[in-house]
Amino acid sequence: MPPEGVAFLSAITIVGGFVLLYPVVRALAERIRGRADAGVREELQMLREDLLAEIQQARREIGDLGERVEFTERLLAKKSQV
Repeated sequence: MPPEGVAFLSAITIVGGFVLLYPVVRALAERIRGRADAGVREELQMLREDLLAEIQQARREIGDLGERVEFTERLLAKKSQV
């Protein structure tokens, strides 16, 4: 094969590889970059709101339990004083 043919085939191979691999590499780069689509963002927002609601509920329950403990301690203190 003449050297010009080898150079031409090499150039075609390089250009063809670039054309074929470019979309794959671009998609991989976007995935690595972490671009989330709207559906994922919406789902994350809903999960965040659910978690915040659960945390607020847990805080209320902990506050109620603290009040019950204080009430019980006062009753026990009165009972031991009598």
